[in-house]
Amino acid sequence: MSVVVLQVFSAVLIAVGVYAKVAKESDAVDTLMADPALLLIIVGSLMFTITFLGCFGALRNITLLLNVFVGILLAILLLQITAAVLGLLFSEKVQERTEQLMMKAIVRYRDDQDLENVIDFVQKKFKCCGVDSYVDWSENMYFNASTQNPSLEAYGVPFSCCVRLKNETVFNSMCGYGTQKMENSVVSRLIYTNGCLDEMVWWGKQNLLLVGGMTLALLCIEICMMSLASVQLSQIRSVQQKHRKSSITQNLCCNRKS
Repeated sequence: MSVVVLQVFSAVLIAVGVYAKVAKESDAVDTLMADPALLLIIVGSLMFTITFLGCFGALRNITLLLNVFVGILLAILLLQITAAVLGLLFSEKVQERTEQLMMKAIVRYRDDQDLENVIDFVQKKFKCCGVDSYVDWSENMYFNASTQNPSLEAYGVPFSCCVRLKNETVFNSMCGYGTQKMENSVVSRLIYTNGCLDEMVWWGKQNLLLVGGMTLALLCIEICMMSLASVQLSQIRSVQQKHRKSSITQNLCCNRKS
């Protein structure tokens, strides 16, 4: 049942990714780390292929497909454990690499609509701006803090950095304009000044039980599917052995009669 659910979920991921990819402009970014639509298609395709092997192999009692299914799940499980251990041992390197990827995303903010939506969601969700601080947006050509920048958004930040007022009825999408050249005391009242990387790390530490529970649930699903596939494999092999024994017995009986 869990395999079927994952297969349906993977098909939905592929459909969403393909729709987002088709709806994009032809000159959109096509790199994996900067294109959420491409990432959805790849992840969905891998999930669909793996779950198809398990589902079809279980329905048709094909030992080859079931062995491949168990092998792939075991490899994924080992990779997850290895990644978790390496992440703990080299947490500074991981954070540094994450910071570099986030800075690349800021540079390409206006190059891809999906990437733009993801960054806006993160900044609104975690109430943050930029990677380390709001001045990181100067790395983007549209928000670059330079007198030579002809963009109307020069010295500014995206609207998702802005502090939303409780009784605000009409949102000012230009609220981040010129904030990079304002005094810190003024800026802190208009936009979020903390970087998203620190806010995300802090959120992860505050929600260790949630993150750990989701990770444990994923591992349990993988182990459960591996166990079920292994049980079916053992049942198929036992049935095959019984058939072989019965065929051998029948051949012996026929030989004695003859």
